[in-house]
Formats: sequence, C-alpha cells, structure tokens
Amino acid sequence: MTKASDNPADPFKKALAEATKTMANDPDLTVTFSVDPSGMTKDNMRLPQVSRRMTRDEVLLARGTADAFALRRKFHDDSVSQRYTPTGALAREIYDAMETARCEAVGARSMPGTAGNIDAKIGHEADRKGYAQITAKADAPLAVAAGYLVRHLATGRDLPKGAANVMGLWREFIEGQAQETLSNLDHVLADQAAFARLARKVIADLGYGDQLGDDPDMDDPEDGADEAEQDEDQPDSSGDEQDEGEDSEASPEQTQDDQQDASQAQVTMEDSADMEQGDEAELPEGEAPLEPPAPAPHSDADPNYAVYTTDFDEEIRAEDLAETAELERLRAYLDQQLEPLKGAVSRLANKLQRRLQAQQNRSWEFDLEEGTLDAGRLARVVANPTTPLSFKREKDTEFRDTCVTLLLDNSGSMRGRPISIAAICADVLARTLERCSVKVEILGFTTRAWKGGQARERWLAAGRAQQPGRLNDLRHIIYKSADAPWRRARPNLGLMMKEGLLKENIDGEALEWAHRRMAARPEARKILMVISDGAPVDDSTLSVNPANYLEKHLRDVIAMVEKRRQVELIAIGIGHDVTRYYQRAVTITDVEQLAGAMTEQLAGLFEVDAKKRAKAFGKRKFG
Repeated sequence: MTKASDNPADPFKKALAEATKTMANDPDLTVTFSVDPSGMTKDNMRLPQVSRRMTRDEVLLARGTADAFALRRKFHDDSVSQRYTPTGALAREIYDAMETARCEAVGARSMPGTAGNIDAKIGHEADRKGYAQITAKADAPLAVAAGYLVRHLATGRDLPKGAANVMGLWREFIEGQAQETLSNLDHVLADQAAFARLARKVIADLGYGDQLGDDPDMDDPEDGADEAEQDEDQPDSSGDEQDEGEDSEASPEQTQDDQQDASQAQVTMEDSADMEQGDEAELPEGEAPLEPPAPAPHSDADPNYAVYTTDFDEEIRAEDLAETAELERLRAYLDQQLEPLKGAVSRLANKLQRRLQAQQNRSWEFDLEEGTLDAGRLARVVANPTTPLSFKREKDTEFRDTCVTLLLDNSGSMRGRPISIAAICADVLARTLERCSVKVEILGFTTRAWKGGQARERWLAAGRAQQPGRLNDLRHIIYKSADAPWRRARPNLGLMMKEGLLKENIDGEALEWAHRRMAARPEARKILMVISDGAPVDDSTLSVNPANYLEKHLRDVIAMVEKRRQVELIAIGIGHDVTRYYQRAVTITDVEQLAGAMTEQLAGLFEVDAKKRAKAFGKRKFG
C-alpha cells in the first residue's frame, strides 16, 4: 500500500533517471531534480523539478531537458570540441549552439521519440525569453537562430512558435551568406570533427572569421617557416605588400598615432610623385595647397578613440521607444514587482530628505552692527542699558542650486532584479531630491543591437578594415530630463522592464555624453552618479580591436571628468569592483543594498563636514 506521505512524482523521476542514464550510455551518471537552473557536469545531471501535481508542462520539460542532455553526453566529445572552438565570444556562441543542435538532430534520427520531448523544452525556453514577441532582427540572438536553423534543416521538423520566430528573423541572412556551406550538413552530421569544420566555415561566411583563431587543421608550422624562407629568397612587390599586411595583423597593440603617421607619410610621398609628373601639378605662385580640415575627434578624453560610424547611433527619449499605453503597463508591472521593497526604499529616501533639509534650514550671522534686530538678545540691553543693540542677518543658502544626474547601465547583465531595483531607486530619489529643490536627470545607456548591428554590417560590406574602433550602434536614453517634473516622467522608468531593451554596454561614451549634458546646465553644483554591474563590454568592438579598447577609453573619460572638476563623479558597482575605475565609488555585493548605497553616497556629497563626507566614501579623504 502506498503511504500518504509518498510523493506521487517519485516513480516518474526514478524511471526518467534510469532512462536518461541508458540513453547517455553512462550508468554512473547521477541524475537529480532541482528548482535551480538545469545543468550538466562530468558526473551529475540536474533536471527541472517535477512537483506532486505532475502537470503536463512539468513532465514534458523534464523529459525534454533529460533527452537533450543525454544526447549531448552520448554524441559529444569535449576534446574534439575544444580543438575547433573559436576564440571570439560570438563565434563561440554560434559554434556551441550548432553543436548542441547537431547532437539533438542525430538523436532524433536514431530515436524519433526524443524529438517531440526536445521540442517542448525549446518551446518552454523560447516562451520564457519572450522570443515570440521579438519583431526586429537586432533583438534576436544570432547564435540561437543559427542553432535553430541547423536543427530544422537536419530534422525537417517545425520549431515551436517563439523559436520559429527567432529563426525566421535571421534565416534569410544566414542562408544568404552560408547556403553553399549548409548544403553539406547531412554529410557531416554524424562526424563531430567534420561538423566542427563546417560550423567554423559558416561562422566565417557570416562575417565573424576574425573570431575563429588559428585553424587547428593547419599543416606543420615548420612547413610554413620553410615557405617563408623561400619567399625571402625571391622577394617581389606583392610579397612586400603581403608582409606589411601580416605585420599589421600581428601587432594589434600598434597605436593609432603610428598608423596615422604612416598614412600621412604615404600621402606626402604620393603628393611628391604627382608634383614630379608635370606642370599640371604646379600651384599658382603665392598660393599654398588647401588641405581639408581634420575631422573632429569622437572623444574629448582621447582623440585617438575611433568610432567606425555614428550614422546609426541614437539619443532618444524613453517615451519615443514605446507607446504610452505600453509604458503605463510596464510601469504597473515594475510597481507590482517591487511592492515589498518600496517601503524600505522610501524610508531611506525620507532619511536622505531630512538630512538635506537640515542643511537647508535658515542660518544666521549674529552680533552685527546692522541688519534685523536680534530679539533674543534684548534681555542683555534691559539688564544693562549701556549694552549696544545686536543685529542679525540671514546667510545665503547655496545648496539649492544643484543638479544630480543618475546614469544607469542598461546592459543585458542587469536584466531581472538589478534593473528593477535600479529603476525604483531612481524613481524614489528623483521624487526626494525634487522636494528639496534639487534638479534630477535620469539617463540610461545600451546599444541598439547585439553583436554590432548596422555598423558591423556596413563594416563587413566595406571590406572589414583593420581596427575600426567602436563597432556597434549606441542607444542613449533620456528617461527624465533635469527640467521635467517627476510626475510627467514617472511612467518612463517602466521602459527598463521592456523585453529586448537591455543589450551591450559602452560605458566610456555614455559617461562622456552624460558629462556634456551636465556641463551645459546652469546650476553651480553638478553631481553625476553612475550605476553599473560590470566593465564595458561589446563583443563586436572587442573582437576586432585590442582587448582593453573600451576599458581604456572609460578610464580616459573618468580622468577627464575628475580633472576638469565641473562635475562631481561617484559610482556604485553592483557585484563588480568599480573602485578600480572611479575615485569616489563603492561596490555592493547584493542588489538589495542599492537603495542604501545610493542614498548614503548622495548624502555624503551634500555633507558639510569634510570628515563625514570622506567617511561616506570608504574613509577616503576628498576635497
């Protein structure tokens, strides 16, 4: 007889675990069920939890996840995969997604029952990530689409709605670039090494060959050395050009100044050659050649910081990125998500308001010879008529002439609770500071697309110039301008909850943009607070430039801001040590601490006592 305390899902879990071990051909594999994210290690497989109710969705998800992991365990060889794995982040994502699709497709051919189970898993993941609602190719992950396409072509099965939507957005591009390569898919599906070579070829076809790294199937390097020696014995003009190209690629650390000097030298030589050709190159007497003005640098902090194109960048108001009804709905969702937290944030905001208003209280100068009669000291005159009258005068309050800008990282890594709490903290602090007659501006920064967008597409079409500089489309968002009242901008903060908004983060240009906006303000005191959870990351830019390209620019911008002293700069890092970038900064390990950190940092800046102000910034002393 079954005991009442027994879990009715246990027999299913046991049967699924045994079937998974058999399919994976690994009897020593440990299979567990957990509410934590699913995953697989060398000895353990963690599947989605199945409750006592055993709903249809729970069962299908568990079976689909188990089948997908088991097929990867059975048909995937880590040593082969590592041999061919690309070095670049996006290329590696495409490679892994295609390899996962290969394992599932091979399993579907030999065990057709797994195909339907894995469809359920793919559909669940697509629904969870909102793939069905994506309407623009730039919002759909290319790597995921490539994996879906491989599975569709290999099995002939239709994909679930959300997955089909993502694949459809990218299918024309992928097949347009790699159709000939993908036509060999059936011939290499069962051979992981051959498929890996095909995957690398697809990645190159899509324009990311620069992220592949060295070809693992190259001939012995010694053969290449012999060929190089032979080339040296027979130099020619084409060989010289090739050597120059190889030297350029082998030295990514070469500064842009060196490249500019070289290009200027080349232009000078060409001009000299033109002058030698004939009289038509001569200039009228007394006239100097007119040179076009040098283009303005893209960054005041670093004139050598390059941007491939700014044609697709945008500075946009939040209300222009969504309809009014959608903003209201997203704002309501934000309020609902953070209802338990609002009380604590509001208490901290009230504490900040009391501290600020205490400094705004009227203060007086006493014992003056003229001004307003000090009635509190009339008793001395009555007691001793020879005592002169005492006057007082109210001091001027400079505190009110202040503007605060909150610059929020809107990158994909902030998705979920971090961006929700950042939004509500910005909302409450805007209200609080507005009550204290402090102007507040709320800005956000991200990119318009993953992995480069239209800027990268133009770069690919133009021949892939070496070290093109920043290679993505910026999106700088104005949630609330400094002069806009809080009540009008309140719905805009709900935009941060919009699916697909959060992408890459290029912090240096965002900080320089916010600084320019503040520098143009009339207020006497300007405070800029940056809230971020990581270093600047943009895969498209970093794949074709030095690895520290964006980080160096961020440091240069911070140095410029702190040197000019027009704006007081502070930063809060969420789970990321930003003190290595910013002089005034704190790092919090838990996003729940954000509200307290923001209020304490602002209160510290408004503190009159220098010692208390230094204490607010980790006991550092600031002027």
